[in-house]
Amino acid sequence: MLREYPERPIIGVGAVIIEGDRVLLIKRGQPPLKGEWSLPGGALELGETLEEGVCREVLEETGLIVEPISIVEVFDRISRDVEGRVQYHYVLVDYLCRVSGGTLACATDAADARWATLEELEPIASFTEQVIRKAFQVAGLPSA
Repeated sequence: MLREYPERPIIGVGAVIIEGDRVLLIKRGQPPLKGEWSLPGGALELGETLEEGVCREVLEETGLIVEPISIVEVFDRISRDVEGRVQYHYVLVDYLCRVSGGTLACATDAADARWATLEELEPIASFTEQVIRKAFQVAGLPSA
């Protein structure tokens, strides 16, 4: 399925991985959001459950093995080109996750990775920051 100018929405999964007071961010190496800091994740593959997809994507992008704990947010991410045509349309399901193994190392379409406190989230998209803050609340951690 084409990711750019798709015929239908693509299901994407993301991981909010919290360790202590920090969250894992990756720098996207591919469009959309190339060069921007975001959450690890990507498109769901045929025959894969949401939880299997988030675990696979995190392992591929970061080298970490994670355990999904709960869904934090489900939302649409629609980007239009200058002519108003839908260039990207993702239905995203973001999970709160905890690390259960592996070693942090960038791979596949992640150009970089870093742990950040809530005060160190700049520059990330506002919708990503909102999901991260909600995940901290779901985890029972301070989010302000």
